[in-house]
Amino acid sequence: MAKDINRYARTKKLLGQILKEMKAVHEGMIQEALAIQRGEGGQIGQILVKQGHLDESTLQQALARQAGMEMTDLSTVNFDEDLLLSIDANTARMFNIVPVRREGSKLVVAISNPANTAVLEDLRFMTGGEVEGVLAPEEQISKLVEKHYGGAADSMKELVDEVSSGVDIPAAARRGGQVDLADQEAMANSPPVIKLLQYILFQAIRDRASDIHLEPFDGDFKIRYRVDGALYELEAPPQHLSLPLISRVKVMSGLDIAETRLPQDGRIEILIGGRPVDLRVSTLPTMFGESCVIRVLDRSVVSLDLTQIGLREQELATMKHLIKLPHGIVLVTGPTGSGKTTTLYSALNFANDVGIKIITTEEPVEYELEGIMQINVNEDIGVTYANCLRAILRQDPDMILVGEIRDNETATIAVEAALTGHVVFSTLHTNNAAQAVPRMLDLGIEPFLVAATVEAMLAQRLVRTICNGCKVQYEPGADVLLELGLEASDLAGKRFAYGQGCRQCNNTGYKGRTGIYEMIVMSEALRSMVMDGASSDALRDQARREGMQTLRESGLLAIFDGITTVEEVIRETTEL
Repeated sequence: MAKDINRYARTKKLLGQILKEMKAVHEGMIQEALAIQRGEGGQIGQILVKQGHLDESTLQQALARQAGMEMTDLSTVNFDEDLLLSIDANTARMFNIVPVRREGSKLVVAISNPANTAVLEDLRFMTGGEVEGVLAPEEQISKLVEKHYGGAADSMKELVDEVSSGVDIPAAARRGGQVDLADQEAMANSPPVIKLLQYILFQAIRDRASDIHLEPFDGDFKIRYRVDGALYELEAPPQHLSLPLISRVKVMSGLDIAETRLPQDGRIEILIGGRPVDLRVSTLPTMFGESCVIRVLDRSVVSLDLTQIGLREQELATMKHLIKLPHGIVLVTGPTGSGKTTTLYSALNFANDVGIKIITTEEPVEYELEGIMQINVNEDIGVTYANCLRAILRQDPDMILVGEIRDNETATIAVEAALTGHVVFSTLHTNNAAQAVPRMLDLGIEPFLVAATVEAMLAQRLVRTICNGCKVQYEPGADVLLELGLEASDLAGKRFAYGQGCRQCNNTGYKGRTGIYEMIVMSEALRSMVMDGASSDALRDQARREGMQTLRESGLLAIFDGITTVEEVIRETTEL
């Protein structure tokens, strides 16, 4: 889709020029919007709407003229049953499209984004005929999709039956053997396989999954997805469908479907319900075929607001202070999947201002942040953290994000950056905040340099939050208090809560996650201890004397506030 958008941008008349021809705006408004775009990013049309120079209806007309597409009023369309059946419910909801009319063998559908030509290509595959797009307002399409397709949905069984009856699956694929490349391509591009994969993606993204796992086993094929850190299994299709489904994913992500012996990585950009979703694909050869994991990066379900990630009032004030420091290193620690990247992105979002230059180096860039320069690490071609960091320092930054400090070279350059007047944010893999110091020493950084440059260390974990739709309060028993190290007198009228399970949370009792934190801000006493080679336990004890709140204590406060459960806090803080 990215290639389609780039080609579209090169060949179409500029939107500002079209709007001037329509006499909707004048040159001064265009220049004002361009100045905002240079400073903050964004699309010129939406900036003009935001500035009050343009309304959405006029913008849609200009986009239609730019794309050479017809603008249609959906209120005049007669949606009879035959027309609605030309697109299945899952496809309509997934891509936020509605059929408008038939012109002989050609199907005309309404879309809200003129650059979204990929969906038209998929529909051509699925319908086996010509498909043309017309433009309509997104809100109008969404209402019609909900009205005509809201209660309808194909089940996994119906889609599997359609694949089984409509796709010629070679006997070798059914036995798990080698399949001819032409047969693989035919299966991957068959309409029933496309529909089945769309169903799987739509279900997972609708349920706010972070990862989708397609896993072939001996005589079995599992489809699982991870929601709020926990894995759930979908109804499994037959084992012989693993090859066509995974081949389809590889085709969409531009991977080599003939190569099944080596791991591969790819990327898919799709629109789900009218919003962009980035999918990162990883394949891995196993004994029973390729395993495929799809990482879902959906900006709409991730809050990059510093006030929304779980920091308590004092922690939030401290973090804002750290972001405004003139120089130094702030380290965020925790295991994989503990929300470190979200915390760092939220900090950068807070700091993001036209007067501050921010550059990041990440592996990979997970979310694009407007106004911030982001670099993808690619060690295969020598684009390492250390090499990127050296180049970044020649770009006159004020603030730098290093995705991870993992070797001496990267750590040394990060320290040099902090000493020369830059604020550096980065991550380390340690269990608690105090262990960040010995980790930096292990990487070969001298104690006096760690003491001089490290300003703060933040350890974090993610805990699932109780669903508000089924939250109930209860009095904890003596065994719960014992496990938390509390006395009955410590509760002082506080009540615990849990989720009973409801439709809103898929009967899990949880919906969403939040962070719990342990923050150490370097004091003169702590810097002296680092210089003297103190252990992480000694540093932690001193930080506790200075008022540091441990991860367990942060978790207890979240329990008392009715945000999370005892089980979640114990699971995430047992070994600390």
